[in-house]
Amino acid sequence: MSTAAINCDIKNFELADLGKKRIEWANQSMKVLQIIRKEFIKNQPLKGIRISACLHITAETANLGICLRDGGAEVVLCASNPLSTQDDVAASLVRDHSIPVFAIKGEDNDTYYNHIVAAIDHKPHITMDDGADLVTILHTKRTDALEGVIGGTEETTTGVIRLRAMAKEGVLKFPIVAVNDADTKHLFDNRYGTGQSTIDGIIRATNFLLAGSKFVVAGYGWCGRGLASRARGCGAEVIITEVDPTKALEAVMDGFRVMSMNEAAKLGDVFCTVTGNKSVLTKDHFALMKDGAIISNSGHFNVEIDIPALESMSSSKRTTRNFVDEYSLKDGRKINLLGEGRLINLAAAEGHPASVMDMSFADQSLSVDYMVKNAKKLEPKVYKVPDELDKRVARLKLESMSIKIDKLTPEQEEYLAGWSEGT
Repeated sequence: MSTAAINCDIKNFELADLGKKRIEWANQSMKVLQIIRKEFIKNQPLKGIRISACLHITAETANLGICLRDGGAEVVLCASNPLSTQDDVAASLVRDHSIPVFAIKGEDNDTYYNHIVAAIDHKPHITMDDGADLVTILHTKRTDALEGVIGGTEETTTGVIRLRAMAKEGVLKFPIVAVNDADTKHLFDNRYGTGQSTIDGIIRATNFLLAGSKFVVAGYGWCGRGLASRARGCGAEVIITEVDPTKALEAVMDGFRVMSMNEAAKLGDVFCTVTGNKSVLTKDHFALMKDGAIISNSGHFNVEIDIPALESMSSSKRTTRNFVDEYSLKDGRKINLLGEGRLINLAAAEGHPASVMDMSFADQSLSVDYMVKNAKKLEPKVYKVPDELDKRVARLKLESMSIKIDKLTPEQEEYLAGWSEGT
């Protein structure tokens, strides 16, 4: 199929050669997805299934799209964040793999949502989301396309929260598998992936020396745990802010300083929000920050930092480096906002390493297969990834790393299943 025959909206087809190499490089580290892709090619479990996927358009996502396509699906991709698209990858997906893509890095808000609508025009049977924007548009502005949808998957914490709220209110129209809640996703992708890629994004954007700095992490969920660990590994003094007393206590016992954001705002050199909530850094906090403070976000949406409040406090704004906007406050201090407050790990860096996305996207592909086979039996609710699929991904990952583990003996299985044998 020629590229002229494929409906798409990307930046430049001339970038495709670089994107092809990037996709191939990522594939080398995605051993589990390779195994699933071979099974899909043989069995064609997704034959005739239309999939609209609203995900970060990266080399890792490209390999997921290719896997689904090779399983028989008709796949269309759009971006789940205006700054997360790798334009060369988008070009290669269209040119080399005949997968329609609607995504351009830096697209404005209207274009972002127009691209989601274009993906919905594919009339999907299955949706794949990273933040639930596609599902939300389906349930609000494009209800005409709901009839053919049999189910979907959700990749991230923010999206799962939104979808559970929809299910609770009784407005969710089809079942969703919460891929984010799989152990092989959030224990690895959220912790190790977000931790490493966020540090990568902050350093690429600023070239700031973390050693000896005070690094404030807002939120101590799995993403916050990973980020805090890696910031400490870079030599920073890490401060945690939290609203959950249990997580705050855990952070204390993990060896971090814990305090309110009002206290932390006076101390921090670098701030990063990873809460999944809004207004985590506000006008009150900006008023307390040091001159030259760096603020960033690695939660899903750009609402964690109150950017309008920062703009209202500023006399001027200028871009000093790629993905660094310097706000000059009226009192003379300067605050540096990274990546427009969007995901800094994808805005300024390349997102999670392929090896960790291997597990997340193995979960995604197997969950799509599960949904196709079981959608008629499922209610319009949010479901967890079946344990057997989750464990299979873990086993395959270990095998790909040439790691063998022990198995329970029959005696041990009997002991764990019984109650009569005590001390």
